[in-house]
Amino acid sequence: MNNFADLNLAPEILKALTESGYTTPTPIQAQAIPMVLEGCDLMAGAQTGTGKTAAFALPMLQKLMPFATPSPSPARHPVRALILVPTRELAIQVEASVKAYAKHSHLKSLVVFGGVDIRTQTPHLRTGVEILVATPGRLLDHIEQKTVQLNQVQMLVLDEADRMLDMGFMPDLKRILALLPKQRQNLMFSATFSSEIKKLSSEFLVNPKLIEVARSNATAENVTQQVYLVGHDEKHDLLAHLLRGSDAKQVLVFTKTKLTASRIARQLHREGFAADAIHGDKSQLERMQALDAFKSGKVTVLIATDVAARGLDIDHLPMVINYEIPSAAEDYVHRIGRTGRAGASGIAISLVSPDEAKYLVEIEKLIKCQIQRVEPPVKAKSPAPRAESRPEHHVHIRAPHAPVSKRPVHDAWFNKPYEPTPGKMIETPPVVQTSKPSGQIPALFMRRKPVQPDAED
Repeated sequence: MNNFADLNLAPEILKALTESGYTTPTPIQAQAIPMVLEGCDLMAGAQTGTGKTAAFALPMLQKLMPFATPSPSPARHPVRALILVPTRELAIQVEASVKAYAKHSHLKSLVVFGGVDIRTQTPHLRTGVEILVATPGRLLDHIEQKTVQLNQVQMLVLDEADRMLDMGFMPDLKRILALLPKQRQNLMFSATFSSEIKKLSSEFLVNPKLIEVARSNATAENVTQQVYLVGHDEKHDLLAHLLRGSDAKQVLVFTKTKLTASRIARQLHREGFAADAIHGDKSQLERMQALDAFKSGKVTVLIATDVAARGLDIDHLPMVINYEIPSAAEDYVHRIGRTGRAGASGIAISLVSPDEAKYLVEIEKLIKCQIQRVEPPVKAKSPAPRAESRPEHHVHIRAPHAPVSKRPVHDAWFNKPYEPTPGKMIETPPVVQTSKPSGQIPALFMRRKPVQPDAED
């Protein structure tokens, strides 16, 4: 199949594709689009960056074209297609693609996700949309508030289904599936297939057709993968060294925790790098601002947790660095899938400490190949920040248990033993024990008259 015109898509869709610069479908698109147009359920797997979004968005729009209407009535624009995704970033990306493909039609789309005030989304939902892109949790919020109805959904798409299972969305998915019409078309798209995913597919797909345009859980051949075996305490120095390389014009760095991401971003910023962090503790506005700055080049190093492993689509991202490799081997595939997209070349580097070696074994077992080991460069310690601006002063540290020598004194008088001053001594009269009459104040609390010294003292 040489171009999109061979797929029998509507002129409005083809016009939008031409304006977007798309002429030739990718392998996953060429196989999936005809099957979706036939109406069958589909379970599709492909490497990240191969065009999975268009593979379901284009036939979805084609099937909904008969329902397109310029009428402003919300009743004429019910939700007919539902796309569920695991993260906010992926939701925004998918809906942006749908909107671009549908811009010459009267089909309307909307994205809803958590992290922002739900009241800002409600008015848009009430105007009516045919295609709704949502994260499961926020969709259930709207369902509980009765701001969305799903009783006319004809198509359901689970994008990055394996990630949704990893993030614990299974209970939410079951609640949502129970609210949908039983007669519908179901599509599942993912970069990896696990036994859990296949079990999920058996629960809601009906006689699905399977598409795999690449070996399951494979990584892109145009991505150069490297591993540096390095101690945990040496990772930051190595990371800074790699970021100073000629290939590190735009780098996405992955960590396992939010605290580590923030700490690395602060350290790199102090060392002169244009760095920022993105993770679950950041507000949606902060995350979008960081992504926009990274895409525009204002930020050259973006440190992220796995919240950004899916849905972060950056044209020609040259390098991905795993500061910490993931404990789930499938996440490695998605992380390095951020580079080498759409046939471009990329570099994926992993810094592996001894305690992470077991995860590396699982990753290589999953991708069925050994990753190239690279010898770390000679360690060059970075100078302490602003150390050169501090005034020099020497501190003498005494060795433990070292004998303390007396300070020499020139006046011998200070070394003489103490001798009392000659003169009359004040004698203290003896205390006579007497029986204490009742009602008298004890002698202990009586005020005694002080003894006056002699004038010669």
